[in-house]
Amino acid sequence: RRPVKSAVETLSPTRAKLTVEVPFEELKPSLDAAYKKIAQQINVPGFRRGKVPPMVIDRQVGRGAVLDQAINDVVPQKYVEALQANSLQPLAQPDIEVTKFEDNEALEFTAEVDIRPEITLPDYDGVQAQVDDIELTDADVEEQVQALRERFATLIDVERAAAEGDFVVMDLVATRDGEPIEGAEVSGMSYRVGRGGMLDGLDEALTGMAAGDEKTFPSELVGGDLVGEAVQVTVKVSQVQEQELPELDDEFAQMASEFDTVDELTADVRERLGRGRRLEQAAAARDAVLEQLLDRVEVPLPEVVVTDELNARRQNVEQQLAYAGITMEKYLEDEGQTLEEFEADLERRVRDAVAAQFLLDEIAKAEEFGIDQAELSEHLVRRAQQSGQDPQEFANHMFEHNHIPELVQEILRGKALARVVESAVVTDASGNVVELKNLRPDGTIGEPEAEDAPAEAAAEAAPAEAAAEDAPAEKETATEA
Repeated sequence: RRPVKSAVETLSPTRAKLTVEVPFEELKPSLDAAYKKIAQQINVPGFRRGKVPPMVIDRQVGRGAVLDQAINDVVPQKYVEALQANSLQPLAQPDIEVTKFEDNEALEFTAEVDIRPEITLPDYDGVQAQVDDIELTDADVEEQVQALRERFATLIDVERAAAEGDFVVMDLVATRDGEPIEGAEVSGMSYRVGRGGMLDGLDEALTGMAAGDEKTFPSELVGGDLVGEAVQVTVKVSQVQEQELPELDDEFAQMASEFDTVDELTADVRERLGRGRRLEQAAAARDAVLEQLLDRVEVPLPEVVVTDELNARRQNVEQQLAYAGITMEKYLEDEGQTLEEFEADLERRVRDAVAAQFLLDEIAKAEEFGIDQAELSEHLVRRAQQSGQDPQEFANHMFEHNHIPELVQEILRGKALARVVESAVVTDASGNVVELKNLRPDGTIGEPEAEDAPAEAAAEAAPAEAAAEDAPAEKETATEA
């Protein structure tokens, strides 16, 4: 078969127009297939089904219908051949138009399509970036130890009014126009006064109430079909309880942990917190290195990809807000943002994310990274855990819906980012070099690995594919939402 005859016109750095010419003789296999298919579909007296000759089909159905079917068959094939011949990587479905065709003459069609931009890679060895110092205070450690004591606390009934920090057992009912709202009532619920996040005005109402007291206050529903609706809430307290914490002594350490003394327990808490802060710093380092790298290169962005990603992010935020029972208005109020500021911030993050994807793809290609079955399986399990799904069901879904190429691309981006991050020189605000190459997923620093060991530590410590899919700080939006 002769190579497809085609020409490329660059409409923009991310959009191309292919003009493809197909000699009429190359339509013959498709014409034969079209005649055969139509012959199976029509009844003509004197001919068995499937045995109707082409000239009879031309009379009965029309030559035009056969030509249309042949064109519909051949155009997708020739489009793919033209893409390959011109080394174009499409990002979306093309806009195809047949521009010239007469019977027994060459077929010509054009295809406009969004394509992967060409990127001139900058030097990505030894990128320099800076992050904040790790801050770990005695107060941070004390807060964690206090939280551990609270896990082993007991609640004691007290005969006094409730104050912040006390627990109450209460009944709640919300009414509108004097009628109780279905699903907006609870009974016998234990609640800590001052915790917040349940109903506006609830903590203020409970403060000063004693067992047997009842109070009604105005509020707004934060969930259900009537979210945001103004209601009257009646709260009745049946018990006021005080939290009694266990003594912070060696006996508590032995009960609450594997340690014999409070000093050992406290030292372990400090160590664990330090490892967590180290991982947070590694994530910040990853983002800072990627940001520095993106500043060195021009990445043209296909608007169709940006738009799709923006819509996906918006939907994700809306789902998380709905799950948390928070309206967008309330979220923006808490964040001190206008809707316009939120949209502008989201678009900036998305553009950074899309640019990072293209850049990391190019680095993975330049480094000739590959993956094996074990890496794919491990990635599938990790993604399943992140989404709270059964690993086997998640894997089956990915295979059935042909999402495996996307997962492979995520792994390759992770390797590319690990490659860049591990060769980077990152310092903290005090000028200390941040160890990234030998950082383990639990936040400890390991022994230097062999030179040919896979560069996965930084990616594991702060998953690199997250940086490829999310803008460098996008996770904050979802977490805060």
